[in-house]
Amino acid sequence: MKKNRIWLVVLGLVAASASIPFLNSCHKGGSTASAVGGDAAAKVYVAPGKYDEFYSFVSGGFNGQMSVYGLPSGRMFRIIPVFSVFPENGYGYSEETKPMLNTSHGLVPWDDLHHIAMSETKGEQDGRWAFGNANNTPRIGRVDLKTFRTTEIIEVPNSAGNHSSPFITENSEYVVAGTRFSVPVDDNADVPIDSYKKNFQGSISFIKADEPGKMDIAFQLRLPGVNFDLSRAGKGKSHGWFFFSCYNSEQASTLLEVNASQKDKDFILAINWKKAEEYTKAGLGKKEKVTYAHNYLDETTHTATSTIKNEVLVLDYRDPALKDLFYFIPCPKSPHGCDTDPTGEYIVGSGKLAAIIPVFSFTKIQKAIANKTYDGDFDGIPVINYEAVLHGEVQKPGLGPLHTEFDGKGFAYTSFFVSSEIVKWNIEKLEVVDRVPTYYSIGHLSIPGGPTAKPHGKYVIAYNKITKDRYLPTGPELTQSAQLYDISGEKMKLLLDFPTTGEPHYAEAIPAELLVKNSVKIFKIEDNKHPYVAKGEKETKVTRQGNQVHVYMTAIRSHLTPDNIEGVKLGDEVYFHVTNLEQDWDVPHGFAIKGANNAEILIMPGETCTLKWKPDRIGMFPFYCTDFCSALHQEMQGYLRVSPANSKVELSFGTGKKAAEPTASTK
Repeated sequence: MKKNRIWLVVLGLVAASASIPFLNSCHKGGSTASAVGGDAAAKVYVAPGKYDEFYSFVSGGFNGQMSVYGLPSGRMFRIIPVFSVFPENGYGYSEETKPMLNTSHGLVPWDDLHHIAMSETKGEQDGRWAFGNANNTPRIGRVDLKTFRTTEIIEVPNSAGNHSSPFITENSEYVVAGTRFSVPVDDNADVPIDSYKKNFQGSISFIKADEPGKMDIAFQLRLPGVNFDLSRAGKGKSHGWFFFSCYNSEQASTLLEVNASQKDKDFILAINWKKAEEYTKAGLGKKEKVTYAHNYLDETTHTATSTIKNEVLVLDYRDPALKDLFYFIPCPKSPHGCDTDPTGEYIVGSGKLAAIIPVFSFTKIQKAIANKTYDGDFDGIPVINYEAVLHGEVQKPGLGPLHTEFDGKGFAYTSFFVSSEIVKWNIEKLEVVDRVPTYYSIGHLSIPGGPTAKPHGKYVIAYNKITKDRYLPTGPELTQSAQLYDISGEKMKLLLDFPTTGEPHYAEAIPAELLVKNSVKIFKIEDNKHPYVAKGEKETKVTRQGNQVHVYMTAIRSHLTPDNIEGVKLGDEVYFHVTNLEQDWDVPHGFAIKGANNAEILIMPGETCTLKWKPDRIGMFPFYCTDFCSALHQEMQGYLRVSPANSKVELSFGTGKKAAEPTASTK
């Protein structure tokens, strides 16, 4: 009977969630017109030629990318390819960037990017890097905020469903990744699925991230077989600790919507990572054989390399020598969000099926650990008494709390998926002070600097899961919807709806002033160390190495050098190494050739990129610049002749040669 009652509750919440868009959309084409203040347009207006106050880095979900928006305007500036190929600029198609997508499974051209983490110093955003997670084939990627390019990716072994990442320590010592799916590890992989409780285990990886080019797994924590969801590092007084929400303490392996919702409480896992560091330095832990890829893009050669690594250090929760590392804190129910406030004193749990918000005190957690105020254990890990560490509960805040961020003024903002709203509440008093509807079914929310020790406040952005009638219809598939609210006053005010790309889960916004001053405008041609660079037209050439033809090409307004190439034969592989000779900001050049089965390449000023092409027939193949660069852009083209494999046509090339006069036989 208890199981049936729980199942009915779950069905009721899901049904309520599904009906909310219809309840809220009784006025076609703008159901919240009356909720928007008369000055909303002025507050989001950014005059032509002026800059937005914030950058917002938004996860692309199932498109595997990050997108960059300006706030408050909601204008999209850029899509940054991270884990998925991107034909718009050739990422994952060019010879230089193919290694970025290498894994232990080979080249994986897609992934599911859910979460963003910005680098920090002393708990504050510092504007160096943005990190993103690959959920499907577990990886963490680094984006350099000087170039807005993905420059490093590390695969995470012993993991599956890398949803619980990336989360960053307050001085960017580590980016941390937890596994959503517990799986069998070691050499014990081929086991029955229904042996979950016996054979499946979780894993949390601490990845060194404070030095570009040297991301690596410092150590992994082996843990009981549960599902890790979201996390935040401690800060201030709780620095040195990590807090992970986890669900499926029932350890179910099928029909989780029922079987992983049986208990009134799951857990937040508190990890003393400073203690884990001490153990690794003392030589404890076990080295395990694994296989994972580390990929790095060198901005001096503009070329990525991929290295396969074969070992990780594992600290196993079952090792009796490893004490005082892990503690479970009960948390209702199927928790999603787990967020630390700017002071580091309070940890907010968000149970997806709960009707309260529990807030835990770090001071009380430490006291409970010292006094061993436990209610038994879960698989050998102490379970701290719930009441002993509770600061308090926010009563009747809404239905389906998911995620919380902070404004730095003593208030928290929590998204509620089922009741489709943002709720503002006082952290000390645990009192709800305001609520606003979202359109529709909000997932994550984002406040500039909201997860850090120094929130910038001013706005909260809702990333909604259902769009329905918010924009002009585009068939069955609709754009995702974001909404910008002003939180500078006592009451939240809706200012703007704006569409997003992919399926955003989480975003992190940062003051523009931290990035603009360091933004790279060009790559200096004299610093280009690409092995196939041509630093001027005099260095262009075409060479043959067996069946490989290498074209050292330059691009400058408005011609390609060389633009006539002959002597290529059927069966050859042709590598176009194109160097953009421009040294002016915002003058990229593109390159494409007929019949290429990959993509174009887009080359920034001073950069060299390579497109590999294998002709599949004899004939004449035009190539051209794909990025409009001048009034004579259409003239920026050329021809490549492909001859039979046994042809005697010699390799030749040039630009600007006069055509031969027609002979009598060709007149």
